Parts: sequence; structure tokens; C-alpha cells
Amino acid sequence: MVCAVAVLASCKGVGRFSEATAELFRGEVVARAGDHRLHRSELEKFIPTGVSPEDSANLAARYIKAWAEDLLLVDMAEAQLSASEKDVTKELEQYRRSLLKYRYEQLYINQRLDTLVTDAEIEAFYAENASKFTLERPVIKARYLIIPADSRLLKRIRSLMSSADDTEVTEAEQLAYTSAIKYADMSDTWMDAITLGQELGVDYKALLSSIKNGFAEIKDDSGNLHLAYISEIVQEGKTAPLDYCRERIRDLVVSARRHQLQLSLEESLLEDARKNNKFVTY
Repeated sequence: MVCAVAVLASCKGVGRFSEATAELFRGEVVARAGDHRLHRSELEKFIPTGVSPEDSANLAARYIKAWAEDLLLVDMAEAQLSASEKDVTKELEQYRRSLLKYRYEQLYINQRLDTLVTDAEIEAFYAENASKFTLERPVIKARYLIIPADSRLLKRIRSLMSSADDTEVTEAEQLAYTSAIKYADMSDTWMDAITLGQELGVDYKALLSSIKNGFAEIKDDSGNLHLAYISEIVQEGKTAPLDYCRERIRDLVVSARRHQLQLSLEESLLEDARKNNKFVTY
């Protein structure tokens, strides 16, 4: 049995809907699907406060459609499936057991998991697993900017931003602040070549192929120069620098600890059950 959704109107109060939505749904029951009724109070919970009348009406319509589709499909299943096909007792019990196991495992692990990873542990993991950190793309340390190609300060900034003198680098940043569209100094942080390309709004492969004498530069159709001074680069196929891998290694170490705790839980449960004669094999 499939019934169309019916929107029911009455002259009751409009609740807290916007006026536009309230015009559509004036009654306590705002829609019907088969024998099911959708009440105003349920629909109101789905409509955030502060949205425009148009958005309010659209959200209400989407909720009603999803509500009706769900219930009509359940009604059809109830009507068409056999009693044995509708018996989900076994599946529900399996799901309940899985959920209980998962929740207890998380409680057990979270109470015991040490998330502190020392620099020494990170360095040891990196040394022992260097093959896991082979680069698929170059990683780069750079200072970069986007600036009108005809800027009278371009030549000076270009010179200063490649300096090893902190004072000159600071001057480059100050000049860029007044004349560049964008400027950033990431010379202390490794970044993926894709990230550098995204920062400059250009294709990273084209940017890399333009590198000459430590600078990568591309001129766009608007007359702006996308310029990067490459202070350091490690090419693809090489082992990534430790600092680039540090957070990933931290996550891997903690993940390994988590997995070990899960295994120890399973083993200790079996061992305790054997000692207490709660687990016996014949």
C-alpha cells in the first residue's frame, strides 16, 4: 500500500515558522503519509532559527519529502515481506553485540592509551621506516608572493626575499605589504608542491618547471607575477624530511598503541576466562 503525501491545513496558530512557511503549514498536523502524521512540533525542530523565508520553506519541503519516502518504503516492506523476512531479531542482536563490544573497547583503550609521543620515539620510527616516507611529489620551503608584474618594487622585493639576512627578509615583507596582492614566508615549514601551487593560484607542475636560479615564476593573464623563492626542495622519489613527517609519525605511533591495546584486551579476556573456568575447549 502506497499513499501520496498530503499536506493538511487548518486555522490553528503558526508557531515559530517564518510567515512564508507558516502559510503552507498552519495546522498541528502538517503532512500525512499513509496512516502516519507529521506534526508541526517535529518539523519545527528541523527548521533552524534565523533562516530566510525561502530557505525555511525549502528546508520544510525537503524534510517532508524525506520523511514520507522513508515511511512509505517501510509500509511497503511491511505489506510485501513475509513474516520470516520481517523477523530482524537475529540482526538486531548481532548489531547490539557489535555496538556493545565497540563501546567497551573504546572505553578500555581511552582509559589506557598514552598519546604522548616523544621526539626520540618519532626519530626512531622515522629511521626504522624510511621506506614508508618516499615522496610522491616534491616538498618545498619557500617565500612567495603575487604582485603586479610592472610594480616598481618588484626587483627590490625579489632581491630581498632571497636573502639569508633576517633584516632584509623583514624588509621584503614590509614592502610586499604595501605593493603585493599576496605575500607569505614559509621558509621554515615544509609544504607539498601542490600546496604551494594552490597558495599561488597556479598549476604546481608548471610552477616547478619554471624554477630557475632558486625562483619559480609564472605571469598570469591579468598582468600579475606569481613568484616563489625556493629556499629548500626535496624532490619526488626521495625520503621526506623528518619535520614534514612528524605529525604523520605521531599518528602512526598512537595508532599502533591503540591496536596493541585492543589485542591485549582480547588476550587478557581469554586468559582470565580460562583461569576462572569460564572458557573451556573440548
